[in-house]
Amino acid sequence: MRPDPTPHPHPRTHPHPGPHPRPHRVVVLALDGLLPFELGIPHRIFGRPRGADGRKLYEVVTCSVRPPGPVETDADFAIDVAHGPEALATADTVVVPASYELGPVFERGELTPELAAALARIRPGTRLASICTGVYVLAAAGYLDGRPATTHWADAERLQRLFPEVRVDPDVLFIDDGDVLTSAGVAAGIDLCLHIVRRDHGTAVANEVARRTVVPPHRDGGQAQYIERPVPDPQQSGTAAARAWALDRLHEPIQLRDMAARESMSVRTFTRRFREEVGVSPGQWLTRQRVERARHLLESSGLSVDQVARDAGFGTAQSMRQHLQSALGVTPTAYRRTFRPDPGTPTDQRGSNGRTDGVRT
Repeated sequence: MRPDPTPHPHPRTHPHPGPHPRPHRVVVLALDGLLPFELGIPHRIFGRPRGADGRKLYEVVTCSVRPPGPVETDADFAIDVAHGPEALATADTVVVPASYELGPVFERGELTPELAAALARIRPGTRLASICTGVYVLAAAGYLDGRPATTHWADAERLQRLFPEVRVDPDVLFIDDGDVLTSAGVAAGIDLCLHIVRRDHGTAVANEVARRTVVPPHRDGGQAQYIERPVPDPQQSGTAAARAWALDRLHEPIQLRDMAARESMSVRTFTRRFREEVGVSPGQWLTRQRVERARHLLESSGLSVDQVARDAGFGTAQSMRQHLQSALGVTPTAYRRTFRPDPGTPTDQRGSNGRTDGVRT
């Protein structure tokens, strides 16, 4: 009962005839037992971005696997959904939020006939995304065979056991595998949707959405920082001051011992505390902050690649090229061309074909 599992590159835009391209259509699949918070994430994030001319960049539609009508939630209310499964055939991106009533999908990794028929309406080339346990739907449909994916850390072991062909990474907040993206639980759906906006329209647009939503545009680390552990001694200091100090000096060489000194810790204690708080090592965190600084400068400034490399703290263009290639799958020149093809083109009108596996920011 699976639709065609063959992965397809997702479309960048689907313009309609006329002077303006139509908004990218995001269709959110509402399943019984859904979590209202997660259902609302795509509407909140994708409903905000606008182009330089004020037009909405996305159109968000919610649909059910049944004809229009009520869909049960895990709360004490139902949601009246105005669209049936035929809406999936109109999607440029399909988002599957979590549900607590996946039945055979969660228990045996099998789609119900109703869900299989709905997913079969999705056009080849449509981008797919899941939030939390919505990944079980994509896995049961065969879209994740041989591909990396993530879900809530508490469900990762079960996901791997049920779908051994999926490369499950339980540590990351989300994974971008090109045309299929998956996120960890609950609020990680915000991280994923912001990443999609950033990938489609650049850092400036995504940051504006984050500001209006009152969330950070990036979160440090992965899920490791949220897994239950013994409560640390309240007398122990953290590493926030060292991180703030480093962010003000990304263009300078930063030594681990200098960061540790800001917190009056030994390097060993600081490294352990940093990883507990952030989920990655200080070196990994610094590299990611420098990649984000480089992305911002490439998008928003006319600085040369050499100057961007120096200002972001990579030192040389070659070092920056290696790090961007590893993190984003593109060179600095290609990245700039995507978002800033010429000085007269607004950065928020461009898209990106970037692919990022195991994203933790």
